[in-house]
Amino acid sequence: MTRPSIVFAHGAGLPASHPWMQGWARRLAALGHVTTFDYDYMARGKRAPDRMPRLIERHRRALDESRAAHPAAPTILAGKSMGSRVGCRLTLQDGVADVRGLVCFGYPLVGVNGKRRDETLIALRTPILFVQGTRDRLCPLDVLADVRPKMTARNDLHVVDGGDHSLNARKRDLKAAGRTQSDVDDDIAAAVAAFIDSLT
Repeated sequence: MTRPSIVFAHGAGLPASHPWMQGWARRLAALGHVTTFDYDYMARGKRAPDRMPRLIERHRRALDESRAAHPAAPTILAGKSMGSRVGCRLTLQDGVADVRGLVCFGYPLVGVNGKRRDETLIALRTPILFVQGTRDRLCPLDVLADVRPKMTARNDLHVVDGGDHSLNARKRDLKAAGRTQSDVDDDIAAAVAAFIDSLT
């Protein structure tokens, strides 16, 4: 596939300038042209996210800017937690059907109230890669395993053994395995690269 344009959205509690986001933006830049942005509430210095329609509106503006900068490039929407959920919702909007794929780092399948939020995933038509840690309370893997067969869209999964919601493994587990967080992130990046390469 031609080098894609990757629109990378932050999670609810961390801006695009956060070290986690910046680190992954650098890794994604090895795979395509990366655009990061802040949702409006974050740019205003607010802690509580805007309502979903406003989040989608801001995400669409970032998508439009990316398309204008790289008009010949296929588009991938990547996101951390809330940003991945908004990206999925965006692909269901008019005029966004040409998005080639979705990469979700820590998809928030279960809300803080414990309610399963699977309607968007079931409605998707865009191929999606879930990157999920086994310790992520917002996306228990057994719940995701129950949802995936109900989805129409192609859906792939890369599991981060011992990973939390930010895909960070416990230091004691890494030490016992003779690995580092960088090794874990290399594995994730390889899975993302393979997924993007497969979208021909």
